[in-house]
Formats: sequence, C-alpha cells, structure tokens
Amino acid sequence: MRVRFAPSPTGALHIGGARTALFNWLLVRHTGGELVLRIEDTDLERSTQANVEQILDSLRWLELDWDEGPVLQSDRGARHGEALQALLEAGHAYRSRATAEDVRAYKQRHGAERGFRGEPEADGAVRLRVPEGATVVRDAIRGDTRFDHEHLDDPVIARADSSVLYNFAVAIDDLDARITHVVRGEDHLSNTPKQLLVLDAARAVGLGGDAPALTYAHLPLLHGPDGRKLSKRHGAASVGELRDAGYLPAAVRNYLALLGWGAGDDETVLSTAELIERFTLERVSRNPARFDEAKLRWLNGVYMRSMPLEELIGRVTEFLSAHDHADVAGDPRLSRAVDISREKTQTLADFWGLCGPLLAAPVDDRAARERWLGDAGREALREAREALAQLDRFDEEHVERALEGVVERRSVKAREVYQPVRVAISGTSISPGIFESVALLGREETLQRMDAALAQT
Repeated sequence: MRVRFAPSPTGALHIGGARTALFNWLLVRHTGGELVLRIEDTDLERSTQANVEQILDSLRWLELDWDEGPVLQSDRGARHGEALQALLEAGHAYRSRATAEDVRAYKQRHGAERGFRGEPEADGAVRLRVPEGATVVRDAIRGDTRFDHEHLDDPVIARADSSVLYNFAVAIDDLDARITHVVRGEDHLSNTPKQLLVLDAARAVGLGGDAPALTYAHLPLLHGPDGRKLSKRHGAASVGELRDAGYLPAAVRNYLALLGWGAGDDETVLSTAELIERFTLERVSRNPARFDEAKLRWLNGVYMRSMPLEELIGRVTEFLSAHDHADVAGDPRLSRAVDISREKTQTLADFWGLCGPLLAAPVDDRAARERWLGDAGREALREAREALAQLDRFDEEHVERALEGVVERRSVKAREVYQPVRVAISGTSISPGIFESVALLGREETLQRMDAALAQT
C-alpha cells in the first residue's frame, strides 16, 4: 500500500488537513505501507516557502512522519510537460480557445446538462477529450459513485502556455508515485472523475507502466459544534494554533482520529499504538464529524494528568520557554508549581494563567479585589497574616493548620478567609490550592504580598 498526503502551501495546515494526514499515517502504519509527502505548490501566486516550512513543522509537531518526500509538485514541470504532449499527440487532448462565454453558449444550444465539447484549434488552452460512457469512483467509504460523461465538460488541463493545472498534475504524480490509495477530504470528490479520466488517457498512451489502479477514500467534512462548516469562529483552526494553545500532540492525534472514525467500542482515550492497531477505512463514517474544542480540552487534560510528572514538567518548561517566559522556566519552584496545578489545568497554556502570578508577580484583577478585599476580607487577611507569621515551619501542613485556625476563630466559611489570602498573593481569585500556593511562595514572599495588599486603599 502506498498513500500520499498532499497539502497545498497556500496557508497554515488547518485541522481538517491534519486529520487527513493522520488518517493516511494511521492507515500505512496499520498495514505496513508507505506514506509519500507531496507539496502541491502549482498555485505559484499563493504558495510560499514559509507555508511549506510551516506545514512540515506542524507535521513534525504532531509526530507524523513520512517515508518519501517532501516532493515539490513544482519540481516536476518537465515530467508534466512530457505527459501533456503525449496526450496531445495521441488525440486524447486538444487545444482550444473556447472561453467561459463560449461554454455557456454551447450549453444553451445543447442543454444545460450537456457537457461542453470543443473542436481542436491551433493554439489555446489544453482540454482533455472526454470519451463516451461513464466513470465510476470506487470509494472505500462512500461506495461507488457514477459520473456520466455526457454531463462532464472537456476539462481544461493546461493553460495556453502549456503550464498544467491541478487535476492533471495530481493524476500524473499519483501515477508516477505508484499510489494505491488516495485518502482525502470529501470536498475533492468532484475532482476525482477528472483525475481518473487523465489517468485513463495517460495509461492509453503508455504512461505509468503497470502502475496499480487507485482506491479512493473521501473523508467526511469537519463541522463545528453548531453543525456549520468548521472555521475560526469555532476556536483554533490550525495545527499551529493548537500548539500555541498548549495542547499535547498525543491528545490531538487521539481526538482527531475519533472525528469520523470509530474504534468499534465506546473508548475515548486511545494511545497512538492502539489507534494504529485498530485503524481501518471501513470504520470511517460517511457523516460529517464535529470538532468541539471543549472536548479536545477535556481530553488534553486527561493526558496531562496521566503523564509522568517529570515529563509534564519538561513539557511545561518547553512551552514557557517558547512563549516569552524563559526566566520562569528556570525557577527552582517550577516543578512544585506544575505538581500542585495539574488537577486544575487542561492545557499547557492554562499553567501560566494559574501559576504565573505566583512565580512572577501578582496580576491586577480589580473585580477580585473588590469582591474579596472589602472590610471583612481585609480583617480576615490581617488575621491570616499574623497566623502565618508565627509559624515555625512554613510547609503545606503547617500553613493549612494556621489558616484553618483563622476560619474556626472567625466562625466563617473557609472561602471567607482563603479567597482574601489568594487575592492578596496572586492578585486574582484563581490559583492552585491555597495551602500549596502559600507554601510555594514561601514565608518572606507571602508576607510581603499580604502587606502590599493590606496597604492598598
């Protein structure tokens, strides 16, 4: 089995493209096949080297490797030209100056459902001659789809300067690479009969030798939770945005694999090894799948909590270093901060929001101050400060006893003491456990922050 992942470098690798890459990868790793990475950069105006690098970087971050490539489609211009000339000489293609207006006029004369047929001319764009009959797309997911040729226009496969278009280049590249299975998005289904016609014509003139016939698998589209086509309004739209949001590659692979594919049971958390073992095209649904970032966040949190602490510390350190917090990444308190926050975090980015105010400086959450540092809150904070200042040992156990004593003496709910302390030391009402947070800061820093909060008017 040989498959290919063939992104166009006209932008970031979006989530739908990442799922396509993953399904191709799982398929060949399950079967022992080979994955060819091809960059389809024939759109020279929109394709950039920066986008190529971004795609490769995203695939590497997802830990999806490939066996051949990356092959740049733009490097194969000479081969495309040879194949085009062979079709022209054999009469399977012809030059035509027909415009879109000419095509409309043709259909007005012969009927809107009638495919356009042109006459060979001395110059102009190159059109593929569509023969009589029908093309049947045999799809491992959707079953057979028949396209009657009488409804298909003779497709343009090259410009007047002989530079080939997408459907021609793709077909020749698949033929030469001896691809056996094309796994791609459902939005490409309308391209498939055109590409099959190119393949038939190419084989008819002796191109491709004994290259195998292709099996297609068109993946269902991705929608957002609201059932509408996935877009930026639903949250992260690209692999780069998922990485910047603090997701783990393994969790992303797990979640994307479940979008349109079923493992055969109700299991949600599946290791990459389990995904490879279970993956087959027969279990891919024809129905659109829904990408819900809230579910991805939940799953990512599961992965973070199950990860060995040392590995999680390493991941957090890398993330902080990559997001302008390299100074904190070297803080000796970081390991403990990761440990006490892991139950409250779902992404690596959550860590900074939770522990950043402790490791760096308190934030300025005015709403939190107004809510918890009024007259009663400040009284509770003063008493808590006195209790903490008297401790012989400033560890979590003794901090807990001291603050619980304040709660008992004041005969109030625990939050009436703990929240004023939390706001004083972090600037906001959200942090890891209050005892762990105070112990993490240490005596001197805790008391200084409490004094500063009490000095505010």
